[in-house]
Amino acid sequence: MEWLNAIVQGTLLGGLYALFAAGLSLIFGVMRLVNIAHGDLIVLAAYLALSTSVALGVHPFLTLVLVVPAMAGIGYLLQRGLLNQTLGDDILPPLLVTFGLSVIIQNALLEGFTADPQKMDAGRLETASFDVGGLSLGILPVLTFVVAIAVIAGLQWIFYHTALGRAFRATSDNQDVAQLMGLDKAHVFGLAMALSLAVVAIAGVFLGIRTSFDPSIGGGRLIFGFEAVIIGGLGNLWGTLAGGVILGVAQTLGAKIDPGWQILAGHIVFLLILAVRPNGLFPRISG
Repeated sequence: MEWLNAIVQGTLLGGLYALFAAGLSLIFGVMRLVNIAHGDLIVLAAYLALSTSVALGVHPFLTLVLVVPAMAGIGYLLQRGLLNQTLGDDILPPLLVTFGLSVIIQNALLEGFTADPQKMDAGRLETASFDVGGLSLGILPVLTFVVAIAVIAGLQWIFYHTALGRAFRATSDNQDVAQLMGLDKAHVFGLAMALSLAVVAIAGVFLGIRTSFDPSIGGGRLIFGFEAVIIGGLGNLWGTLAGGVILGVAQTLGAKIDPGWQILAGHIVFLLILAVRPNGLFPRISG
């Protein structure tokens, strides 16, 4: 039963990792951009939610009403004003620019909030649980997993059943042809980043409720998200959820064997899958 519990808890933890990874997978699928600042943007969203919650005296989940559109706006402006100028055949410029952005965000948060760990107060939700078949499941982890499924289902629907999704796919497949058909690729890429950071906002709120955070943890969130994307398959949104679950289960089983192995076990599983399936378990199939 203890091992089963570890697997279940790891699966639920995978929901949080999938939220970290969904936006990363989306922008890679649309514009082949690897955003090194992705983890720091998650932390930025957590701080925005914390500040909003404290200033307005509202529950952290209610801050999503303001934080999601704010992060989406930041994403659009960031893509149109900066990142679009770095895109091209050479992958190095966007990597360097987003790395610099990561450093700027970290230092700005240090100046504004200091290095002291912070945490959002969600009240009884943080510790509430219910029993299923002898297993005790926390309401917050279950809610996180359900929201991760809903977010990925929503992104999948947008990608394959809306005009915006058709624009994403057309621009991703062939930017020049998309331009000839009347699509403004700069605008399309801006919308993709806006959608990505809207998901980042949700991830930031759940991160801030689930655990303490400080300006330096963005790199770790980026690694977890990146590993989930690679395990699942680049650009495959449902694969990202599977990758998050595999990573979460690997970590909880590793911690069950030895507490010091929690993070290491996840990295080992990532490397093994990368060695056997370099394109991930569920490579993206055009549709």
